[in-house]
Amino acid sequence: MTIAEAILMEIEQEAIATRKCLERIPADRLDWKPAEKSMSAGELGMHIATSPSGILWMMMQDETGFPDPPAEKPAITHAGIMQAFEDSLARQRETFPGLTDEFMTAEWKFLKDGKVLMALPRVAFARMVLLSHIYHHRGQLSVYLRQLDVPVPSIYGPSADELPPFMQEAAG
Repeated sequence: MTIAEAILMEIEQEAIATRKCLERIPADRLDWKPAEKSMSAGELGMHIATSPSGILWMMMQDETGFPDPPAEKPAITHAGIMQAFEDSLARQRETFPGLTDEFMTAEWKFLKDGKVLMALPRVAFARMVLLSHIYHHRGQLSVYLRQLDVPVPSIYGPSADELPPFMQEAAG
């Protein structure tokens, strides 16, 4: 198994819990935010859904920097979040199988104004920014769901609302 195949296997497994969290964002509460400085539920959901595609694009470059912000923010809908997530997952499924270990262990650089802010192997960037970044925001979203009184899905183990599938089978 290559490094990229192992990462894709993790992406596929984690997509199950991420999809459940995104599905549960109430369509009528997309503008809700827990605090003034926080992203809204819709913005956070869209960030989780679209970040993997942008991060994957960055990872495919030898050097990159901060992307330009979009000229205007499109309206966020629940259907749009879900479609963006599935599109992002499809891009990862298309890209990762073709990546060699040599490519994944080659140095990748993040620049700002020509200054190197980060230089590390692509595999480390994938772990830190692609995977851990999404898990962090998914954790935030689970808190949003709790505050919105929406049942929080099982992610790695039971939540107060749901058992993971392996425990449901054992209990059933």
